[in-house]
Amino acid sequence: MATLVLSAAGAALGSSLGGSVLGLSMSAVGRFAGASLGRAIDQRVLGGGAQSIETGRLDRLRLSTAGEGQPIPQIFGRMRVGGHIIWATQFKEHVSKSGGGKGLSPQPTIKEYSYSVSLAVALCEGEITSVNRIWADGAEISVHDVNMVVYPGSRDQLPDPKMEAVEGVGAVPAYRGTAYVVFEDLDLSRFGNRVPQFSFEVTRPVQDDPDDVPFNIRAVAMIPGTGEYSLATDAVSLDGGAGKSDTVNVNSPSDRADFVTSLKHLQEEVPDCGSVSLVVSWFGSDLRCGECVIQPKVEQIEADSAEMPWVVSGLVRADAGLVPVDEGRPVYGGTPCDASVVQSIRDMTAKGLEVLYYPFILMEQMPGNGLQNPWVGDVEQPKLP
Repeated sequence: MATLVLSAAGAALGSSLGGSVLGLSMSAVGRFAGASLGRAIDQRVLGGGAQSIETGRLDRLRLSTAGEGQPIPQIFGRMRVGGHIIWATQFKEHVSKSGGGKGLSPQPTIKEYSYSVSLAVALCEGEITSVNRIWADGAEISVHDVNMVVYPGSRDQLPDPKMEAVEGVGAVPAYRGTAYVVFEDLDLSRFGNRVPQFSFEVTRPVQDDPDDVPFNIRAVAMIPGTGEYSLATDAVSLDGGAGKSDTVNVNSPSDRADFVTSLKHLQEEVPDCGSVSLVVSWFGSDLRCGECVIQPKVEQIEADSAEMPWVVSGLVRADAGLVPVDEGRPVYGGTPCDASVVQSIRDMTAKGLEVLYYPFILMEQMPGNGLQNPWVGDVEQPKLP
């Protein structure tokens, strides 16, 4: 700003004096002199912006740990538990720089500080089968968003390699009989550069009864058996046009397809299950066998998936019938498409499960259908029999 003002003032002053110097008019000489002085003033005043600005730096960090004599929880089934921090490293400081540079008015250098830490959190008495969900300060986060190792609390588990790398080989207990998790280089920036309050959903079957249910289930029926992509192992999006898409089969913070998440839970909670009946539903139109039409149906025909178009037995979405609607919503999910059925069978087979394809018929009659009830005479068939 001073450069512009003083150059104009210098030009005006030079013009009032008149004459020339070395072939230059006094107006040009005055403009040059004023601009030089203004530039020096701008550099002096605005150049202070080149000083570094620091954000997010902490002068001290606190970490709450387990108190002496705290009891170790004992749980059965599936429960949400809070943990006790039993080990942690020093906080690691990370610095990222932006801005700066040279010029007439250099920008300030901004240093942003973030922190990470590795820690171990004791959960409960072992032996557990899984840790399925995590909450940090009450908000659920995906188990795939953190680098976490689960130790089930077995009687032969070994010390954690990360802890041994920090404390030294032979200086770390194995915590046998205690289930715990180890977070490696946990990024704290998302939690306000502090360790959040964690809680965990833990699954632990009864330990002292070999006849308990989890160890005696040999086969299950995989339901619901409806939903156009409910059996897909890949995430599937429906193309709504105009650049809009909606992922239809990922509905948990696991960030994995619902079928994959469910199958993981199945194998963790009933580890002796060896067979699965895969339910796949089509739709029946009439309780009278001779009049009943059995066919696959969809929930809507406006949007389809580019990566897995809905096709069942050669029938495409545009030619398929619609599932009945009640109060603006389909009463059932649509028939799983053939590609999703194939994916689920391959996934279960790869995990050592025997698969039985289980066709299932859902009746779709709604009130006012006018169809004769074969069991009661002239009364029409009931709603969704």
